[in-house]
Amino acid sequence: MIVHLKTPLTKEETQKLRIKDSVYISGTIYTARDSAHKRIIETESPVDLEGAVIFHAGPIIKKQDDDTYQMVAVGPTTSTRMNPYQAAVLDQGALAVIGKGGMDEKTAYALKRNGAVFMAAVGGCAALYVSSVLKINNVHWLDLGMPEAVWELEVKDFGPLIVTMDSTGGNLYQEVRQQNNL
Repeated sequence: MIVHLKTPLTKEETQKLRIKDSVYISGTIYTARDSAHKRIIETESPVDLEGAVIFHAGPIIKKQDDDTYQMVAVGPTTSTRMNPYQAAVLDQGALAVIGKGGMDEKTAYALKRNGAVFMAAVGGCAALYVSSVLKINNVHWLDLGMPEAVWELEVKDFGPLIVTMDSTGGNLYQEVRQQNNL
Protein backbone atom coordinates (compact mmCIF):
# COMPACT_ATOMS: atom_id res chain seq x y z
CA MET A 1 0.00 0.00 0.00
CA ILE A 2 1.22 3.53 -0.79
CA VAL A 3 0.46 6.15 1.87
CA HIS A 4 0.93 9.91 1.79
CA LEU A 5 1.22 11.57 5.22
CA LYS A 6 1.47 15.18 6.39
CA THR A 7 3.19 16.23 9.60
CA PRO A 8 2.58 16.43 12.44
CA LEU A 9 1.49 12.81 12.37
CA THR A 10 -1.26 11.32 14.51
CA LYS A 11 -1.33 7.95 16.25
CA GLU A 12 -4.41 7.08 14.24
CA GLU A 13 -2.31 7.40 11.07
CA THR A 14 0.80 5.61 12.29
CA GLN A 15 -1.13 2.78 13.93
CA LYS A 16 -2.67 1.93 10.55
CA LEU A 17 0.74 1.51 8.91
CA ARG A 18 2.08 -2.01 8.46
CA ILE A 19 5.42 -3.41 7.44
CA LYS A 20 5.97 -3.25 3.67
CA ASP A 21 3.79 -0.12 3.29
CA SER A 22 5.40 2.56 1.11
CA VAL A 23 5.19 6.05 2.63
CA TYR A 24 5.74 9.60 1.37
CA ILE A 25 5.85 12.45 3.89
CA SER A 26 5.12 16.15 3.44
CA GLY A 27 5.57 18.82 6.07
CA THR A 28 8.38 19.08 8.61
CA ILE A 29 10.93 16.41 9.45
CA TYR A 30 13.94 16.70 11.76
CA THR A 31 17.36 15.17 11.27
CA ALA A 32 18.96 13.79 14.42
CA ARG A 33 21.90 11.48 14.97
CA ASP A 34 23.32 9.99 18.16
CA SER A 35 24.71 13.22 19.67
CA ALA A 36 21.38 15.00 19.17
CA HIS A 37 19.41 12.04 20.57
CA LYS A 38 21.63 11.97 23.64
CA ARG A 39 21.18 15.71 24.22
CA ILE A 40 17.40 15.46 23.72
CA ILE A 41 17.09 13.00 26.60
CA GLU A 42 19.69 14.72 28.81
CA THR A 43 18.20 18.21 28.43
CA GLU A 44 15.11 18.69 26.30
CA SER A 45 14.26 18.74 22.66
CA PRO A 46 14.71 22.03 20.81
CA VAL A 47 11.58 21.19 18.80
CA ASP A 48 8.11 19.93 19.65
CA LEU A 49 8.31 16.15 19.24
CA GLU A 50 4.55 15.54 19.42
CA GLY A 51 3.72 13.77 16.14
CA ALA A 52 7.23 14.43 14.83
CA VAL A 53 9.24 12.54 12.25
CA ILE A 54 12.92 12.00 13.13
CA PHE A 55 15.32 11.23 10.28
CA HIS A 56 18.59 9.51 11.17
CA ALA A 57 20.72 11.49 8.75
CA GLY A 58 23.87 13.55 8.66
CA PRO A 59 23.07 15.92 5.82
CA ILE A 60 25.63 17.72 3.73
CA ILE A 61 24.84 21.40 4.08
CA LYS A 62 26.36 24.43 2.39
CA LYS A 63 26.24 27.77 4.17
CA GLN A 64 25.35 30.58 1.76
CA ASP A 65 26.86 34.08 1.75
CA ASP A 66 23.60 35.45 3.21
CA ASP A 67 23.90 33.08 6.23
CA THR A 68 21.14 30.78 4.97
CA TYR A 69 21.74 27.09 4.34
CA GLN A 70 21.40 24.94 1.23
CA MET A 71 20.85 21.19 1.39
CA VAL A 72 23.40 19.44 -0.83
CA ALA A 73 22.63 15.82 0.06
CA VAL A 74 20.67 13.95 2.72
CA GLY A 75 20.62 10.20 3.07
CA PRO A 76 20.01 7.81 5.96
CA THR A 77 22.67 6.87 8.46
CA THR A 78 22.85 3.58 10.35
CA SER A 79 20.09 3.63 12.94
CA THR A 80 21.58 1.13 15.38
CA ARG A 81 23.76 3.93 16.78
CA MET A 82 20.58 5.53 18.15
CA ASN A 83 19.46 2.38 20.02
CA PRO A 84 20.55 3.67 23.45
CA TYR A 85 18.36 6.78 23.06
CA GLN A 86 15.55 6.07 20.60
CA ALA A 87 12.97 4.65 23.03
CA ALA A 88 13.22 7.74 25.26
CA VAL A 89 12.82 10.04 22.24
CA LEU A 90 9.76 8.09 21.09
CA ASP A 91 8.32 8.43 24.59
CA GLN A 92 8.50 12.22 24.11
CA GLY A 93 5.95 12.06 21.28
CA ALA A 94 7.79 11.28 18.03
CA LEU A 95 5.64 8.96 15.91
CA ALA A 96 7.97 8.05 13.06
CA VAL A 97 11.66 7.36 12.71
CA ILE A 98 13.40 7.16 9.35
CA GLY A 99 16.75 5.45 9.07
CA LYS A 100 18.70 2.53 7.77
CA GLY A 101 19.22 -0.99 9.04
CA GLY A 102 16.55 -1.44 11.72
CA MET A 103 16.64 -1.04 15.47
CA ASP A 104 16.72 -3.17 18.64
CA GLU A 105 13.98 -4.75 20.77
CA LYS A 106 13.90 -1.81 23.20
CA THR A 107 13.00 0.47 20.31
CA ALA A 108 10.51 -2.09 18.97
CA TYR A 109 8.69 -2.05 22.32
CA ALA A 110 8.71 1.76 22.32
CA LEU A 111 7.18 1.75 18.83
CA LYS A 112 4.36 -0.49 20.10
CA ARG A 113 3.92 1.51 23.32
CA ASN A 114 3.69 4.80 21.43
CA GLY A 115 1.85 3.69 18.28
CA ALA A 116 4.87 4.67 16.19
CA VAL A 117 6.77 3.25 13.21
CA PHE A 118 10.31 2.85 11.89
CA MET A 119 10.70 3.43 8.17
CA ALA A 120 13.71 2.57 6.05
CA ALA A 121 15.16 5.05 3.60
CA VAL A 122 17.33 3.62 0.86
CA GLY A 123 21.03 4.24 1.33
CA GLY A 124 22.72 5.79 -1.69
CA CYS A 125 19.67 7.85 -2.63
CA ALA A 126 20.81 11.16 -1.09
CA ALA A 127 20.25 13.03 -4.35
CA LEU A 128 16.72 11.63 -4.65
CA TYR A 129 15.82 12.58 -1.09
CA VAL A 130 17.31 16.07 -1.33
CA SER A 131 14.99 16.77 -4.28
CA SER A 132 12.07 16.46 -1.83
CA VAL A 133 13.51 19.07 0.55
CA LEU A 134 11.81 22.38 -0.20
CA LYS A 135 13.84 24.37 2.33
CA ILE A 136 15.69 24.34 5.61
CA ASN A 137 13.48 26.11 8.14
CA ASN A 138 15.89 26.09 11.08
CA VAL A 139 18.92 24.48 12.66
CA HIS A 140 19.36 23.64 16.34
CA TRP A 141 22.50 22.66 18.25
CA LEU A 142 24.94 23.61 15.53
CA ASP A 143 27.60 23.36 18.24
CA LEU A 144 27.38 19.56 17.73
CA GLY A 145 28.64 20.03 14.16
CA MET A 146 26.73 20.18 10.90
CA PRO A 147 26.03 16.43 10.56
CA GLU A 148 24.99 16.09 14.23
CA ALA A 149 22.85 19.24 14.46
CA VAL A 150 19.06 19.03 14.37
CA TRP A 151 18.00 20.31 10.96
CA GLU A 152 14.37 21.29 10.51
CA LEU A 153 13.44 20.43 6.95
CA GLU A 154 10.32 21.31 5.01
CA VAL A 155 9.65 18.43 2.63
CA LYS A 156 7.16 17.44 -0.04
CA ASP A 157 6.56 13.79 -0.88
CA PHE A 158 9.73 12.74 0.93
CA GLY A 159 10.27 9.11 0.03
CA PRO A 160 9.80 6.43 -0.89
CA LEU A 161 10.11 5.09 2.64
CA ILE A 162 9.28 1.50 3.57
CA VAL A 163 7.70 0.68 6.94
CA THR A 164 10.03 -1.97 8.37
CA MET A 165 8.91 -1.93 12.05
CA ASP A 166 5.30 -1.10 12.94
CA SER A 167 3.21 -0.38 16.02
CA THR A 168 1.85 -3.93 16.18
CA GLY A 169 5.29 -5.50 16.56
CA GLY A 170 5.67 -6.28 12.88
CA ASN A 171 9.36 -6.35 11.97
CA LEU A 172 10.39 -6.84 8.35
CA TYR A 173 14.00 -7.55 9.33
CA GLN A 174 12.94 -10.46 11.55
CA GLU A 175 10.51 -11.71 8.91
CA VAL A 176 13.25 -11.84 6.27
CA ARG A 177 15.66 -13.60 8.67
CA GLN A 178 13.01 -16.21 9.48
CA GLN A 179 12.22 -16.79 5.81
CA ASN A 180 15.90 -17.33 5.13
CA ASN A 181 16.39 -19.49 8.23
CA LEU A 182 19.02 -17.12 9.62
